This record gives sequence, C-alpha cells and structure tokens, in this order.
Amino acid sequence: MKEPEKDLEKHTILLFYKYTDIDDPVAETERQRAVLSVLGITGRFIVAGEGINGTGEGTADNVQKYIDWMQAQKIYKNIHWKLSEGTGHAFPRLSVKCRKEIVSLHLGADDDIDPKKLTGQKLTPSELNEWYNPVNGEKRKDFYIVDMRNDYELKVGKFEGTVFPGMRNFRDLRKKLDVLQDLKNKTVLTVCTGGVRCEKASGLLKKEGFKDVYQLDGGIVSYMAKYPNQNYKGALYVFDGRETMHFDGDGHEVIGECDFCQTKTENYSNCNNIRCNQKMLVCTDCVNSGPKYCSDECKVLVTEKVYA
Repeated sequence: MKEPEKDLEKHTILLFYKYTDIDDPVAETERQRAVLSVLGITGRFIVAGEGINGTGEGTADNVQKYIDWMQAQKIYKNIHWKLSEGTGHAFPRLSVKCRKEIVSLHLGADDDIDPKKLTGQKLTPSELNEWYNPVNGEKRKDFYIVDMRNDYELKVGKFEGTVFPGMRNFRDLRKKLDVLQDLKNKTVLTVCTGGVRCEKASGLLKKEGFKDVYQLDGGIVSYMAKYPNQNYKGALYVFDGRETMHFDGDGHEVIGECDFCQTKTENYSNCNNIRCNQKMLVCTDCVNSGPKYCSDECKVLVTEKVYA
C-alpha cells in the first residue's frame, strides 16, 4: 500500500533592505552567508558599507528565525519586511556578495547619496490611497508618480499616470534627469519594487533641486498588498523565479503585451543574443515560433554569427 505523501512545508519569500552603517562589510557578508546557509535560505543578498539589501526564500519557520536574528541587532532595527507566499524553488541557490552599493546608482564616491542624510519624505500606502481618493470632498492632490524601475519591469504593471524617465538600468538615472526637469516645482512621488531604489533616487532628486519629493514606503509591493488592482494596474515584476506577482486573484488585469504580436501576456523571455540578454515580453506562441531578439542589431549579430 502506498504511503500518503507528507505535507510539504510552507515557504516564504522575503524582500528587505536597510541603509545602515556597516563597519566591516566583508566580515558581515561572511556572517550573513553563514546564518542563511544554516537556515537553508536561498536568494540574493548584497552587503555594503551603506547597508544590506536582500531577497530570499526559505521555510516559513526559518525565514522567521532569520528575521528574529536580524531584529535583535541594533544596526538592523526597524526594517520593513515584505513577505509573500513562496514556491519552494524561487531561487536556485544562495548568493551573498559584498559590493560598494546595495543598489547600483554609480554616482561615484564624491557624488553618492547617503539616504540616512538626504532622502524623500516617506509616504505610506494608506496615505497614497488618500491622495488618489480624498475624503470629505477634499480636492485631489496634484502629484506625479515617477517610476524608478528598469524599463522591462513596467511592461507588466505600473501606476496610472506614471512618469518614466526611461532607464534600462537604475544606474542610468542621472543621465535621464533632464526628462524630469518640468517636475522640479511639483509634488513628486518616487516608486520602485520594495523601496531601496527610491530611497536613494529621491535623495538624488532633492540634491538636484526638486522641491517636494516623496518616496513610497515599502515600495509598490506594499501598496499592491493593501490595495490590489487599485490605481496600480497589472502585475509586479519580481527578481525571483516567479518573475511576476499580484494580489488580486481572479480580478487580476493583464496589461502586458507581447513585444512581437501585441497579445496580452506576462511571460518574460530574454533576447536570444546571449551577450545582450535583454528581457522582453513574449507570448507562448511567439516563443514557440523561433528565436526572438530585442533589436535588429542583435538579430544580425547572431544570425551572421558575429557572436552568439
């Protein structure tokens, strides 16, 4: 007689960051790696002198043990933990690296932003919802949402009325500031997945003379969790095996379109030029129809065997 299968343990995906002074980031990298390894948590974690940034997955119990361990340390107090249901295979392995920055803005040592000293005012999801839906007959606030994510992330979802500077990568932001010059005297709310990019980007805007700058506390994921399918339309791109997530169940609205046939889709595929690897939205039919490239240039380079 076949034995019944054991109940699978529930897995949790965590997303967090903290700008905090880490005196010895190399040693802290090793310490983080050791603890995460013992707990069986996989994912990507970055440690730098300016703080820590991580996303990972483990059993619900072990993720909570990691959170408890972190919260017991003075430098990691008051982290905004973003938790969601895991799959058990969201990340192939554990990667813990020591870098110069926990998110790569690449401003250089002389121009770098320290979010502990210069950053936008934090706006909670509830406060943003009130901006969208004022109560007691109040006039709707005049504000502009500036999305600080990469271009491919916005393809599956974004806030209504989003202003996008046009970055392929976050490090392109400084070169794209001219696009935002008309907003210098407006109320600007910066948004990104979990908040780490906006905490630094909002500081850069303030340094460049923007007068009224906010950042969405906890990022888009926190707003979607509390207000699914309201004002933010579509799915959220995430940097794990799920690729996208949403909180609105059967009411989920797909806004992404295949880059080749415009069919509604949220399926990502990489450019077939492995030296490019740009993410594209490609529906199942187009994936099955043959190799796809993000540009004619990439197609020529591969088909003419300049490189593949």
